[in-house]
Amino acid sequence: MNILCTICARGGSKGVPNKNIKALNGAPLIVHTIKQAIKSRLFDHIVISTDSKEIADVAVLAGVECWFLRPKNLSTDKASKLDAIRHAVSEAEIRFNQCYDLVVDLDATSPLREVSDIQNSLNYFLESNASNLITASPARKNPYFNMVEYDEGEVRLVKSIKGLGSPQSRQTAPIVFDMNASIYIWKKSALFEDTFLINKNTVLYEMPEERSIDIDTMMDWYLVELIMKLGSKA
Repeated sequence: MNILCTICARGGSKGVPNKNIKALNGAPLIVHTIKQAIKSRLFDHIVISTDSKEIADVAVLAGVECWFLRPKNLSTDKASKLDAIRHAVSEAEIRFNQCYDLVVDLDATSPLREVSDIQNSLNYFLESNASNLITASPARKNPYFNMVEYDEGEVRLVKSIKGLGSPQSRQTAPIVFDMNASIYIWKKSALFEDTFLINKNTVLYEMPEERSIDIDTMMDWYLVELIMKLGSKA
């Protein structure tokens, strides 16, 4: 079975400027994910999709492939990541003259994952016969209990349970998850055929909250940095 790993990293970042190459606990952010991918020993090839020559240079020094820059139409903050991954897969198949069976995408902004998360999620996916896999952690807020929205000027719960009213405690509300943008897995055919990330044949691999922070803001950055520093002292 041929497995490709993609790591997508745009040069532009509004929440944390230049975050993909910003030093985090002694190494550029993207390097943490690259090292995890290499240590997993799962992939035929690991490729970087970026629009930044600076990010590409950092990635190559860390030991992975980056011979192309992502097109501008796939590099805006509104561009679909799925399209960027598809582009990277197509480039890799041409480069290596190889067709891949599975594609695993590791998000560079989720450096707290462990190598075992990558290995175990892939094993779970292979056992499930699903078309794709997402990772998530138990949600801190629950749309059935303590998430609200304005509905025609009135404050309402985001979701309700028909005929049962509102749960009286978080423990009695349906279990929900936060997608943590850490690991995505596809059968290559599903990646190119499915329009949306979540489909009828999608499975979820649960990760703990402490390994599920996706860095979007400086607050996220400080929290991840603190967790890494505390972990290195343990």
